[in-house]
Amino acid sequence: MTAAFVLAVSQSSSAGYTIGLILFVVAAASDWLDGYLARKMGLVTPLGKLMDPLADKILVSAAFVFFTAEGLCPVWVTALIIGREFLVTGLRQIAIESGHVLAADGLGKWKTTFQLTYLITGLVWLASIHGAGSAAALNWLGHLARPAADGGLLQPIFLWAAVGLTVISGWNYLWGSRQLLRGK
Repeated sequence: MTAAFVLAVSQSSSAGYTIGLILFVVAAASDWLDGYLARKMGLVTPLGKLMDPLADKILVSAAFVFFTAEGLCPVWVTALIIGREFLVTGLRQIAIESGHVLAADGLGKWKTTFQLTYLITGLVWLASIHGAGSAAALNWLGHLARPAADGGLLQPIFLWAAVGLTVISGWNYLWGSRQLLRGK
């Protein structure tokens, strides 16, 4: 779905942003549902613990790169978020080679929640300013989701919470993996 999302939003049109928003929400929701069902049904596997966060990282990274290109997110934030994702993926690979699995922790899940919320509100705003959102609820959310330069309220809160949690959870993974990194 990430490729379809990128193709849709690259059209820079009302239809493209709306389709991109729908694809992004469906991809994020299906990622959550897949993880929930795997845990509930006892189908969690080491491969799933590796691949599930990886698919999420690819989707979120693509959206942050798009937001940076659109001027909705500072370059350093996108670099920080993608850098943290590479760090955690590398730590997971080291753990796997050592016979361990580093599953997503609580802070990582909150980080993802704030990142997704930031990205979804931004996509709602893009879709609404290009004529796709005429319903009162969509206009209200679109107003709140505007980038800070346009007077928005919620989007910067979601972004800075995501940045803070990105840094903290990345540090937690690094600190928790220190024994693996030393080879002990």
